[in-house]
Amino acid sequence: MAQENIEVPITGKITSVNVKPGTKVAEGDVLCLLEAMKMENPILAPVAGTVTKIELSVGQVVEVGDLVAVIEY
Repeated sequence: MAQENIEVPITGKITSVNVKPGTKVAEGDVLCLLEAMKMENPILAPVAGTVTKIELSVGQVVEVGDLVAVIEY
């Protein structure tokens, strides 16, 4: 199986995590919400597959390039 690593596109704070390892996602599903510059930005699944790893928790401050999740497809 192939896998896709999803990274944080902008610095901010995680306000919700919508998936956990084992969750099946479709392309475009919201993995988590990131608050940056007083706006909530959804981090979307770029591919359909199964989440094998999630590296975030609510309240965590993240930087550009930090790993959000790994999806196998």
